[in-house]
Amino acid sequence: MLASLTPCLRQSSETGVPASCSFRIPMICSSVKRLRFILWSSQWARAYFKMDYFNGARSRLVVPDNLKSGVSRASFYDPEINRSYGMMASHYGVGVLPARPRRPKDKAKVENGMRFAQSCLLGRLRKQTFFSLAEANAAIADVLERINNHVMRRLGVSRRHLFETVERAALASLPAEEYEFAEWRFARVSTDYHAEFRSFFYSVPHALIRQQVDIRATARMIEIFHRGKRVAVHQRRYGGPRYGTDPAHMPSSHRRYAEWTPERFRRWGASIGPQTEGLIVAILASRPHPEQGFRTCLGILRLYRDLSRERAEVVSARAVEIGGLTCKTIASLIATHKALRHSTEPAAVMEHANLRGPGYFH
Repeated sequence: MLASLTPCLRQSSETGVPASCSFRIPMICSSVKRLRFILWSSQWARAYFKMDYFNGARSRLVVPDNLKSGVSRASFYDPEINRSYGMMASHYGVGVLPARPRRPKDKAKVENGMRFAQSCLLGRLRKQTFFSLAEANAAIADVLERINNHVMRRLGVSRRHLFETVERAALASLPAEEYEFAEWRFARVSTDYHAEFRSFFYSVPHALIRQQVDIRATARMIEIFHRGKRVAVHQRRYGGPRYGTDPAHMPSSHRRYAEWTPERFRRWGASIGPQTEGLIVAILASRPHPEQGFRTCLGILRLYRDLSRERAEVVSARAVEIGGLTCKTIASLIATHKALRHSTEPAAVMEHANLRGPGYFH
């Protein structure tokens, strides 16, 4: 059984910003043995099965609250279990019987456990500051160990003793492999053949544009399904570039464009000569984004097809000198032969009888 208390604040030592997390109480009802830990709200569904591995065995039934993380639609007769939570329960062979909405008596022992946790657990830790979930959970484990080993006044035995002597034999064994938690989402493929998951975009075959797909996300991988068939697999992204694109998913025209890189254009320029390489580098550096200069570079390299290397080098040097970093300027330099004029040569002094020399002014 699980219940959520008021979120606790745990401070991050890196940013100094308090982070909100949830306090969870899974409980085995007969012995009232408790397992408490703090986790992020998105990890709600994993809390039940953390209890199983803590105990070394699994329950056959669980009675969760009606959070959307576990129950998509609450109903006493036909509840709709969240897909991610349901698949995890199926892996462990656990039946899910959600409590009725606004019926705290359906989980009375957990309601009592919440009161107990607030007074006996949070009360002891309220003045401490934690900088990670692991640090907070370690402190909780120390207190929890004493609580479970404490001899109850009415029964004369501890919760741990009741669990070992009564409940352990009734629990089922754990599966050979631990379940890798996966989150499922629906998404519609956009016109750029990418599907979005948590603000990152993953490509699918371009033929699926505007189609609805299912996304299965684990901690490491993103799998995308269309009508039950897996159509794409990506490594999950948490930072860096927001787009993960498989070249095999691109249309042929996009694939050719994807092969354009600043380094490739620089090599093309270097194959003609150092002046042309310098022109390419200058063009790419003059744009806010290098990709904006790709077409200009491509156009210049096409203009140079009919030129000798020597003339192309002269044109490139002149273009850099005057700051003419466009195809139009390069074409003009080629057409008017301005590139052949060496700006470094001094202008010739004209000799004429009507021209007065410097001696005239002395």
